[in-house]
Amino acid sequence: MARYVINALNKKSRINKEIYGHFSEHLGRCIYEGIYVGENSPIPNINGMRKDVTEALRNLKIPVLRWPGGCFADEYHWMDGIGPKEKRKRMVNTHWGGVVEDNSFGTDEFMELCRQLECEPYVNGNLGSGTVEEMQNWVEYMTFDGISPMAELRSKNGHEKPYRLKYFGIGNENWGCGGNMRPEFYADMYRRYQTYVRNFGENKIYRIACGPNTDDYEWTDTVVRLAGRFMDAITLHYYTVTGPSWENKGSATRFSEDEWYITLYKTLRMEELVTGHIEIMNRHDPKNRIGLIVDEWGTWFDVEPGTNPGFLYQQNTLRDALVAGINLNIFNKHSDRVVMANIAQMVNVLQSVILTEGDQMILTPTYHVFDMYKDHQDATLLESYIETSTIGSNGNTVPNLHESVSLSADGKLHITLCNLSLEEDCRIDTEIVGFSPKSGKGRLLSGNMADHNTFEAPDNIKPSAFDSFSLTGKGLTMEIPAKSVVCLTLEQ
Repeated sequence: MARYVINALNKKSRINKEIYGHFSEHLGRCIYEGIYVGENSPIPNINGMRKDVTEALRNLKIPVLRWPGGCFADEYHWMDGIGPKEKRKRMVNTHWGGVVEDNSFGTDEFMELCRQLECEPYVNGNLGSGTVEEMQNWVEYMTFDGISPMAELRSKNGHEKPYRLKYFGIGNENWGCGGNMRPEFYADMYRRYQTYVRNFGENKIYRIACGPNTDDYEWTDTVVRLAGRFMDAITLHYYTVTGPSWENKGSATRFSEDEWYITLYKTLRMEELVTGHIEIMNRHDPKNRIGLIVDEWGTWFDVEPGTNPGFLYQQNTLRDALVAGINLNIFNKHSDRVVMANIAQMVNVLQSVILTEGDQMILTPTYHVFDMYKDHQDATLLESYIETSTIGSNGNTVPNLHESVSLSADGKLHITLCNLSLEEDCRIDTEIVGFSPKSGKGRLLSGNMADHNTFEAPDNIKPSAFDSFSLTGKGLTMEIPAKSVVCLTLEQ
């Protein structure tokens, strides 16, 4: 029996709801077909946005959505995507699939999507191939309330009132697809560009700097040291890649037990990365002013057979659900610095929460994890400790259990637990200090390791009621099935 201690008297950081954010890029069928079908589509839509998709996403209480990229952001010129659709420029999306981008989904459409989702927009600006003037004009177009050329242009396009824009990223992956820059050069470019990302009226922009790729600690150290006083946050990108190389990343649905543990082992590296980059930030920013944003994370496997390699379309199994649960627990535990995270990507790309095919839509196991974890949003992280055993195969060892716990404003205690073992159920004796539960309700996501939903069997894997727990004088005992994600809400 494992021992689990929750100290409700030790309230730690607030878990920013933005940790449960999402990412949508002009990549494959994420925007077009996935989210946006156009006003004249036979698929039910509101102002071009698929009703089934937006309704499912609203259920997750999505707090923030990043757009337009990704690598696409640093070749995106926003003026191409405004005004009458028949007059918008067409271009080839050279990064993703070599298909024609008709720019029918642009700034005003993105803001309409965020309005429908009731979430904050996070716009990623073009530093790699764009000009300072272009970035300045974009911010003015979106947020200026007054007399100016960009405000007049927005009004001409049917939007007299300015949009509310909080989050603005100044470049993306500028160490790679965003310009192959050195950190010193990017830091100077960031300082220059951010000068012209102005606050207009009551709209205050949260300026986000491009951070490192995985374990590039030199990038973080240099950029924060040289430009930290000009930023509100810096990003981090890390993908769980199981295969031996980027050319052979492995199948999303056909994998061995060894590959199960390799995937979870590599996912748990997020703890090391977040901790390492935070330690550097602490040296330069001891007052904890600058936030860390993990705005690209998730699994990256080979594309589904027969699909465009540049579209990054992959299926989503119970293994992905464990990856999501582990990452979200890590972000919760580091919510004193991690202020936002954005899974890549929302629909039809990489570790999606939704897949579409024509007028059909299915929810993935990752969707269900976000649904099970959503009560953590804006709750207070509590101190917790769980006793674990080491499991795994061929050197890819992981703890059998992974958790986080929070207390929401309504006084409810929320536990999220992952059992990483393929075979062993786990009985857990839980002691809760400073909280005496009188009732509880839980949900469970479990099944076979490669279970996934298809358009023929959309409910093959979905949450069920979790009642394998009993309240005790000190807290509760739980029986957590192998390879599962559990959420439990307790009330006094």
